[in-house]
Amino acid sequence: MKPQIPLRSRAMSCYVLRRIEGRPEVLLLRRVGDPLDGEWCQVAGRLEEGEKAWEGVLRELKEETALVPDRFYSGDICEQFYNAFADVITLIPVFVAWIDKPQDIVLNEEHSDFGWFELEEALTRLPFHSQRQTLQTVWQGFVHDEPTKHLAIPLP
Repeated sequence: MKPQIPLRSRAMSCYVLRRIEGRPEVLLLRRVGDPLDGEWCQVAGRLEEGEKAWEGVLRELKEETALVPDRFYSGDICEQFYNAFADVITLIPVFVAWIDKPQDIVLNEEHSDFGWFELEEALTRLPFHSQRQTLQTVWQGFVHDEPTKHLAIPLP
């Protein structure tokens, strides 16, 4: 067998969007502790036993923010990057959650702060190129354009 770089896909990611007075915004959270202490990021987490990726990201969204989306979609994209420490290529399915009605955010212990940002400001806060690329793709497909109905995931 030829040597290979292993693929790992055990996490998922969610970009949370809303519109305030017609202006679209994305939610970013500031991490506490390892990994990425102090960095801004989207909602993300690891799968638990028996979960589908979309179920896991809804659980993470509720655990990390207490938010329940009004509309929920497959983002039609995966984040991908090479993790040098684990020597794996990581693939992370991306989801999009729209918050249409006002909701309070309650952060868990993994985050110290949150903010709703317009695209340009959000792009300056995300630490990784792949996050910025993914957010731009999400923005194009879910803010500028109407997502196809085939990406909608019915909420439980």
